[in-house]
Amino acid sequence: MTDALPGAKEHIDAALQLCAKIDDLPADTPLIQIAKVGVIGAGTMGGGITMNFLSAGIPVTIVEQEQAALDRGVGVMAKNYEASVKRGRIEAADAEAAMARLTPSLSFDDLADCDLVIEAVYESMEVKKDVFGRLDKIVKQGAILASNTSYLDIDEIATATTRPEAVLGMHFFSPANIMKLLEVVRGAKTGASQLATVMQLAGTIRKVPVVSGVCHGFIGNRMLSKRQEQANTLLMEGAAYYDIDQVLLDFGFPMGPFQMGDLAGLDIGWHRDPSKVTTIREALCAAGRWGQKTGKGFYDYAEDRSRSPSDEVKAIIADFAAKSGVTQRAIDKQEIFERLLYPMVSEGALILEEGIAQRAGDVDLVWLNGYGWPAWTGGIMYWADHEGLGKIVDGLKRHNLPVAPLLEKLAAEGGKFSA
Repeated sequence: MTDALPGAKEHIDAALQLCAKIDDLPADTPLIQIAKVGVIGAGTMGGGITMNFLSAGIPVTIVEQEQAALDRGVGVMAKNYEASVKRGRIEAADAEAAMARLTPSLSFDDLADCDLVIEAVYESMEVKKDVFGRLDKIVKQGAILASNTSYLDIDEIATATTRPEAVLGMHFFSPANIMKLLEVVRGAKTGASQLATVMQLAGTIRKVPVVSGVCHGFIGNRMLSKRQEQANTLLMEGAAYYDIDQVLLDFGFPMGPFQMGDLAGLDIGWHRDPSKVTTIREALCAAGRWGQKTGKGFYDYAEDRSRSPSDEVKAIIADFAAKSGVTQRAIDKQEIFERLLYPMVSEGALILEEGIAQRAGDVDLVWLNGYGWPAWTGGIMYWADHEGLGKIVDGLKRHNLPVAPLLEKLAAEGGKFSA
């Protein structure tokens, strides 16, 4: 266990006190009463989202396209509650009462009287706009229409309705019934009452709400993409994938990017054509290495899910790099550390500069509650202050990586994000 940075706990506590406060919303903004919630999609995300409301005493109507998918989703929720009862987390009577608040349906019409409808369908703009267009015709006026999108433009989704003020993002993290973070995405036309209501509602369902402006990936995934870019580039340049993972494990993350890929499934989004290989990930999929579910991904997995590095993967990576004309070299752990974490800090600075996040403490809460950033640091931006902003700027320049103007300015002035 690494010793906590001085003031880290106090910083996190202060950030939690501030996060639900929207700087430009009056304290007396009227709230919308949320007596009934609708959820579209009974898959992993939809089911997890639904459980938050059921557990908080709020009835939910959950809608699916097919009976089999609906039954499967309801069954998973029931099993999750049973597991919680067995572990002593809730009483059997409370689990029964929660499931009794659920109304499964195959019809959008059953969402007509909901006060809030959350869409948790496939991550496609076309699909989501179709769903919102249908909701606009069915759901009562005054209701809030929310998307659980992780990346997509909330403003574009809102154009599918005649009431853009009712539309916002509610980005839950998986598993949605357990993870604390809720990114609340504020569209250009999102109404004050709608935003204030969802920020307050987050507390009712025991979430940590952080408001984000509209951009690709919002706060968390936008910063994560910078880490993933460097992880993939380091891999091509010769860093071992297990060293890249280990650097993050040593820092205090629960897992590294390649472990995470194996857990989620490397074949997610794969085009399924083994002859078409444009990335290392596609090369692994073509070799039947799809992750933990096939017993082999970046790592080889034993029956107990313990992992070990794979000679086959080393060969696949070296071959792919050679075909791509990349000369591989030995890369030490310090370089890996700097190239994984420093670009995230720079992206966080851009997010603050653009007004996507209100304050550095909000960015810290996103990473602490949604991505497993180690709590001993106080969060990514607080940690950056202690790492030294000048040191981070120097490291980024040494690795020919972009430096956000705000980061450069604070480093030059001896300033801090937390100030």
